Amino acid sequence: MDPQEFDYIIIGAGAAGLSAGQYGARAGLRTIILDTSTGGGQALQIAELENYPGVYPPVNGADFAVNMIKQTKAFGVEILQVNVISVDKIKRNFFVKTSKGIFSSLALLIATGATHNTLGIPGENELVGRGVSYCATCDGPFFKDKKIIVAGGGDSACTEAAYLSTISSDVTLVHRRAKLGAQKAVADKVVKTGIAIRYNTNILEIRGKDRVESVLLEDTQSGEKTELPTDAVFIFIGISPCTEIVSTLPADKNGYLITNESMETIVPGLYAAGDVRAKPFRQLITAASDGATAAHEAAKYIYDLKTSEKGSI
Repeated sequence: MDPQEFDYIIIGAGAAGLSAGQYGARAGLRTIILDTSTGGGQALQIAELENYPGVYPPVNGADFAVNMIKQTKAFGVEILQVNVISVDKIKRNFFVKTSKGIFSSLALLIATGATHNTLGIPGENELVGRGVSYCATCDGPFFKDKKIIVAGGGDSACTEAAYLSTISSDVTLVHRRAKLGAQKAVADKVVKTGIAIRYNTNILEIRGKDRVESVLLEDTQSGEKTELPTDAVFIFIGISPCTEIVSTLPADKNGYLITNESMETIVPGLYAAGDVRAKPFRQLITAASDGATAAHEAAKYIYDLKTSEKGSI
């Protein structure tokens, strides 16, 4: 079967991929976005998007993502739900093998994002969907006025804990360090809500038969163990980049793909953008910025490639 040909292939339909799709199409590139889902990325899990410039008052992240998808399609970008199996480059062309055939292009963007880390403790996998969750906006409403524990101390954990406090007055944030790692404004918001915070505490086990019933906690300083009743455990302890399909590319110590400020990897024509890329700050707006930059650079790369080929005839 002959591959379907495009100028620009984007793998990942989160903020970075969608932004790249829009800028790629506006630059005249025949562009397609491939994703295992219908798109939206981690924006789908944001309860209130309040720090994206120009979006005010705050909107639900899912609504923002849906609008971004519609906007991208309006520019003529095709978004296809597929499983990507492999990526190869032969001479000037990239070949992306998927569950729905092979696609080829002159430039390729990896915008596969990252996935939530797990605690890796007894009871976590067994009780996923029965009180254990990694998405407050998805599952929070099921625990209205119930006991809720949030694991983590960074931006995501604090933001989601604040959201969950609007659903239940009994929210406890469990953090293994002595100080929250979130940005000051985010941490201050949690403190102001009156959410109970258990510092220097690890969750050793999530207990329950058919649903979450309690957690086993350990004080990291004294070693004392206590059991705390709860109906739900929401886990926000960081993310890991999704780089399986390009595992041979250079990455930093945490597995994030290394690029320059033009989003270029060491392979000509291959770019990386968004949460999958090594950078100091990961937010929706930086992902969108990455995507726009990657598309701009890809358009220049493709133009130069086609121009050089014409000149060699």
